[in-house]
Amino acid sequence: MKRLIVIITAIMMGTTTMAATIESHRVSVRDVDTIVVGGTPMRLNGVDGPELSTRAGRNAKAWMQSHVRGKTITCQLNGERTYDRMVGVCFIDGADIGASAVAAGHALDCRRYSGGRYRNLETAAARSRINRAGYCR
Repeated sequence: MKRLIVIITAIMMGTTTMAATIESHRVSVRDVDTIVVGGTPMRLNGVDGPELSTRAGRNAKAWMQSHVRGKTITCQLNGERTYDRMVGVCFIDGADIGASAVAAGHALDCRRYSGGRYRNLETAAARSRINRAGYCR
């Protein structure tokens, strides 16, 4: 039986913002831009994924499930929340999961939140089949 490891390191920044790191091998996938790491829902910062009501969304979720299965995930939180999710950038062995999803053609860059970090990784195929969220334009 695998031992569950959840490490949360918090650093106070200013008076109201808290940055933290979460690490766990217990991961589930809601969709390509939301994963649950050690029981904590994580919104991948700067990743614009297709909705699950679309074929692209279902394919992207399946890709993400395969990508994270059995891996230890480390997330660096930025202190923000959206709905029930913490926001941050997550990694597998130092590789940015959001960057991997965009480069694999399953998501787009959300420049408003990424600062354009994933823009050069977008594929032409993804741009043609995924509707960019209005807040990401």
